[in-house]
Amino acid sequence: MASVKNTQGTKTSQAVVDTAADAVEEFIRRRKKATINDVARLARVSKKTVSRVINNSPSVRNETREQVNDIIARIGFRPDPQARGLAFRRSFLFGLIYDNPNAQYIVNIQSGALDRMRGTGFELVVHPCDKESDDFLEEIREFVELQRLAGVILLPPIAENRALLAVLEDLDVPYVRVTAMHGAENDPPILSPQVVSRDRHGCMLAAEHLLALGHKRIGFVTGPAGYASARERRQGFNEGLSKQGLSIDPALEVEGAYSFESGLEAGLKLLDRPDRPTAIFASNDEMAIGVYRAAFQLGLHIPDDLSVIGFDDTPAAGRVQPPLTTVRLPIRDMGRAAAETLIDPEAERRASTIVSASLTVRDSTGPAETIFKP
Repeated sequence: MASVKNTQGTKTSQAVVDTAADAVEEFIRRRKKATINDVARLARVSKKTVSRVINNSPSVRNETREQVNDIIARIGFRPDPQARGLAFRRSFLFGLIYDNPNAQYIVNIQSGALDRMRGTGFELVVHPCDKESDDFLEEIREFVELQRLAGVILLPPIAENRALLAVLEDLDVPYVRVTAMHGAENDPPILSPQVVSRDRHGCMLAAEHLLALGHKRIGFVTGPAGYASARERRQGFNEGLSKQGLSIDPALEVEGAYSFESGLEAGLKLLDRPDRPTAIFASNDEMAIGVYRAAFQLGLHIPDDLSVIGFDDTPAAGRVQPPLTTVRLPIRDMGRAAAETLIDPEAERRASTIVSASLTVRDSTGPAETIFKP
């Protein structure tokens, strides 16, 4: 008897499987746009169970999860982010908020974030702002509330704005800060999820490289005041020089704005001097390329008459002539890590993701003894 019952049970189970498979094949043949109701019917589960699977709820059994995901994949169902957002009173949108003149930096961060978000159902909304405007904080509050953001990525310098962080905390919106690693002894640390870059270490490498080439009269183009990255890069470069008893010469230091135009202006100031520097470090690639233009306008050749180093290793660094020696930050990886922090609760619990800098040596730096001495 037992044998008969088992055989009958097996036949019945197989019949159910075959019927379900036929239903899926029939649905695919009809080429109908799939809905969550279709997934529930074909997977023989409730609509609520499908919703739990879509939203990675831990309360679903693995067997059921695999079954629902198989149906989703086979019939091409795509969850509606807006509908999901309504169910959770929050959209499936992340915001990328910035006030930064470096367009390539923004693009690289955005590309990295999108890399990580692909296939998760989350989308990215990019929002430029002006931190100097009177309604800066209210504008950000309105943006976050209107979009019902599920999380926010903040770029420097607003990533250090404590008043803005207080607004996001008041709205109960998760955020991750992208910033430079710094040890501002007079400031209490900001305790929040963050992706931090070792800008200081990268600039030490740049200084050591120029010193190894014999340069001692070195110009320095800083980033804009108020940026943690500008402070870190200057500190790191100075620490690198100090290994040979040198420091940044105030007479050869010009503040820039992380833009090509400011690099051009700084380059003209430094190179039009009778005691012009034999090398210039610019705190980002945009300004370094501005220094290139200044050297060209003054009839100087790189690296024969001037060595130049930048920071970031943007695509333009390898395209200019000669290719630019620069400190490399894996900016796209930083954007990817920032999105990971918002998507994965385990990542959010890790206080910091540390990103290292390295020096990419190309053809824009050469020995100091080849430089024309005025």
